[in-house]
Amino acid sequence: MKLFALPKDDWRLIVGGAVLVTIAYPPFHLILPSFLCVVPAILLILDGEQDPSPFRRHLVQGFWFGLLAHGLTLYWMVVALWHFTPLSGLGYAATIVILALYMSLVFAVSGWVTRTTKVSLVITFPVLWTAAEWVIGHQGEVGFPWLGLGSSLTGYPVLVQIADIVGARGITMLLVLANVALALAWVDRRQRARAPVLVGGVVIGVIVAAAYGVVRERALPLRPVGTIALLQPNVGFEEKWEPGAQDSILYATLDLARTAISETAPDVVIWPEAAVPGYFHRHAGWRADISELSRTTGVPQLVGGLDLEWESADEYDYFNAAFWFDETGDFDRQPVYHKRYLVPITERVPFVNPRWFKLRFFGGFGIGRERAVYETPVGRFGVFICYESAFEDLPREYRARGADFLVNITNDAWFGRTSAPYQHAAHLVMRAIETRAGIARAANSGISEFVDPLGREHRRTGLYQMTFVTDTLMTSDVVPFYTRVGDWVGLLSLVMTVGLVGFAFWSRR
Repeated sequence: MKLFALPKDDWRLIVGGAVLVTIAYPPFHLILPSFLCVVPAILLILDGEQDPSPFRRHLVQGFWFGLLAHGLTLYWMVVALWHFTPLSGLGYAATIVILALYMSLVFAVSGWVTRTTKVSLVITFPVLWTAAEWVIGHQGEVGFPWLGLGSSLTGYPVLVQIADIVGARGITMLLVLANVALALAWVDRRQRARAPVLVGGVVIGVIVAAAYGVVRERALPLRPVGTIALLQPNVGFEEKWEPGAQDSILYATLDLARTAISETAPDVVIWPEAAVPGYFHRHAGWRADISELSRTTGVPQLVGGLDLEWESADEYDYFNAAFWFDETGDFDRQPVYHKRYLVPITERVPFVNPRWFKLRFFGGFGIGRERAVYETPVGRFGVFICYESAFEDLPREYRARGADFLVNITNDAWFGRTSAPYQHAAHLVMRAIETRAGIARAANSGISEFVDPLGREHRRTGLYQMTFVTDTLMTSDVVPFYTRVGDWVGLLSLVMTVGLVGFAFWSRR
């Protein structure tokens, strides 16, 4: 264990940094920790430079910093995964260890590049942190882009309006840059020439970001899409799959939809993820009754459920899906949406044959292929299910293909009363600003809400309430730079990382 040993002073900084990271995110969502949580990391790196083996010291510092910070932030994974397997602790441990290894590399490589090339940590650390965030989100079946650091500011949307240019990873890079500048200002606090410049740069940056946000909030033209009703049936996770309860669950949700239509006259009704507790081909009456409600009222419905796709008499895939019942009750006129980004382990066990998990609703879901943009009486929209809200490319593609607004359906009942539902909903603030599209979110157990193109949340429901909420969804016709170009900051950070490492090797020679 000597390999992982650190001095006591390092542990104080690691614990302090991890706590600051945790309270920067929902449900705490405090603003000052976002600008201070990386400061201990920089102080650790600077202290590590005095070690006879600085590279090893930085590796260990980064590992423990990442392990504790992610361990506190993602503790809810144990609760969530417990519904699927008693090995939930192992899944949680594997996740935070992998994320800690990335942080270990960020610490060690940043220190090595700075030590070798004399390029300041003001450049190296934000670039490597952002590059690591990009890689974590692009690992194929184990991609996990859960709340980058920039998303810690989603509780203060006026400060992140610039995401319509730089995206969530651009906010991450700027926020880490501010942290590094404040850390160096603290180290050089006795130098009257440098410290005020560093602090002043951060203050000016925050003022510019806030000013841009105020201008966008006043200048961005918004328009109403229509009136949308969001259903929140609040069905327990285990209860949903009890065979004797499935009919009552379906018809209770259908009654909730009927009540929402009769009392609020919406243009569209949105059911949450997996609201239909089974397959339509096994329950033909369910499909007929939902269709009948749309046909008799003229109100289309987006319904979350499960879908089968037969490849032969014996082979099939099953999908987490969304079904569109148009105003005539037609079910087949537009394609069924199949979820594309699946939750690792719970929805699809990585690198394992999915056919081992047929019809067990765990580990073997198929990966969707088509990204449908639905035509409705109030405009065009794209849907993303649950965890897909963490991926910026899907909403951006919908918007680029002409979607007027976005719909997110989810079932967060398996999170329990943890911080996860609040963290999950926070992604939508970034997705709305990045695309300048309004978003309607229907969640089985909450949080259901409307998010306008400025990232402002409306009609937000509480957790574990059976209810519905109806409001006019606002959107815009502006297609921002980020939607047109994509995650250019993430790609730039990768290129810069390669350049910095190459420059360091060249400097050594």
